[in-house]
Amino acid sequence: MSFMSTASLVDVELEPGKPPLLRAEATGDTLSWAAEHRDALRAVVDEHGSVLVRGLGLRDAAETGAVFSKLATGLMTEKEVFAPRRTYSDGVYSSSTWPANQPMCMHHELSYTLDFPGLMMFACLSAPTDGGATAVADSPTVLDALPAELTERFEREGWLLTRSYNEEIGASVAEAFGTDDRGAVESYCRANAITFEWQPDGGLRTRQRRSAVVRHPVTGRRCWFNQVAFLNEWTMAPEVREYLMDVYGADGLPFNTRFGNGDPISEDVVQLLNSVYEANTAREPWQAGDLMLVDNVRTAHSREAFEGPREVLVAMADPVHLADCSPTVEVIAG
Repeated sequence: MSFMSTASLVDVELEPGKPPLLRAEATGDTLSWAAEHRDALRAVVDEHGSVLVRGLGLRDAAETGAVFSKLATGLMTEKEVFAPRRTYSDGVYSSSTWPANQPMCMHHELSYTLDFPGLMMFACLSAPTDGGATAVADSPTVLDALPAELTERFEREGWLLTRSYNEEIGASVAEAFGTDDRGAVESYCRANAITFEWQPDGGLRTRQRRSAVVRHPVTGRRCWFNQVAFLNEWTMAPEVREYLMDVYGADGLPFNTRFGNGDPISEDVVQLLNSVYEANTAREPWQAGDLMLVDNVRTAHSREAFEGPREVLVAMADPVHLADCSPTVEVIAG
């Protein structure tokens, strides 16, 4: 179905199981189109949580970066990355390096940091032959669908992210913190409520406790906002988890999540979280030239497994402070 949004004054196609879709006619001048439609696009995101723009014909990183800058109030430099990215220009990145045959399940970008993007922007320059959609899920709906007993525990305790940095798996210390200087890394950790411990081999282990449920900074709606499932050991492919456990041990996994009091999160809880996400997922296969805007607090996103070359550029924008989202747990080092 199609309707005229009173908020944005643009035609948006709404179909069950698909993100809101806007068909654009940029006629070769994508930058002017983006400037002209910025407020309308942002209004659609405010109303629906995301929008997929089709027809812009984005062709390269320079053009895409310029469009990103037109649509945002400011692009962010990513910190505390969990997997490497290629940097195209300031604030414009590749999607995270992640095996094509393994999905990246639903999550909110950088939800373990104290300052995270309010807006995510994605642009597809090359679409895969199969799969690879950036799917979305409405976090207030997900929160309402989860068992109250579980969400109440997460609200009470928060969630704990543990990370073990090495030079083989995931992001290195330098990639995550922008430096490998120990003093600078320690200063960042102290300033951002992250407990750290240097290992005898020079590796770094960190712990940080964050709220799993927050209120949207504009609407005040309660949102299931975290990476509890995505960064948990039970979301890994079984053979990958088994290999990492054998090589690094339970305490040395590149990343893992726990309840805020340190208790392990069981496999059945992770499966429940992912099944609720799946039941509320909206997806549309990428086409080359597509643009997607996502409210990072209201809307979770994922990257599905794919085949064939896939080039999707990413920008994080409009930073939000956790303190402005009514966190349910005190921000202290884990």
